Amino acid sequence: MAEPRAALPPIRCRWDGEAFIPERRFARICDNRFIIGELYPLVVEEERSQATHNHYFAAVHDAWVNLPDDMAERWPTAEHLRKWALIKAGYRDERTVPCATAAEAQRVRALVKGLDDYAVVLVHENVVSVFTAKTQSTKAMKKAEFQESKQKVLDVLAELIGVRTRELERAAGQAA
Repeated sequence: MAEPRAALPPIRCRWDGEAFIPERRFARICDNRFIIGELYPLVVEEERSQATHNHYFAAVHDAWVNLPDDMAERWPTAEHLRKWALIKAGYRDERTVPCATAAEAQRVRALVKGLDDYAVVLVHENVVSVFTAKTQSTKAMKKAEFQESKQKVLDVLAELIGVRTRELERAAGQAA
């Protein structure tokens, strides 16, 4: 059986008006990986901007600062709030742990919360459900998915603090 090939890193190329030319540092990878004359699909992945990234985190921070007093203790940091909103907006991983007893489920809940301060852990009788936020790193989330997750998180946060999403975005834009 053939050895599986390692995944290629994104190869940065420059359009010269006639052809895409890989940057010098990718030339050796291309020489080793591609056959001259073969056709290869080209997929353009737009990089997300640092400005939209910064705007998003500023808006999350603004929402956290403006939490009503009765909610403020629930999320000790803006990062806690962001990860909770990601989970609520559906950008999450879910795990279910059936336990032998309700008491064991409570022990599992305490253990999980001790291991991941950001996890949302729910117990129903003897079943523990663990929800963790998906990462929004540039490596894990491309531009379109990040933009969608950003919008959904800001919608969740705006509703939570009782403002329109546009107001939250505008306030973050002024702070940036």
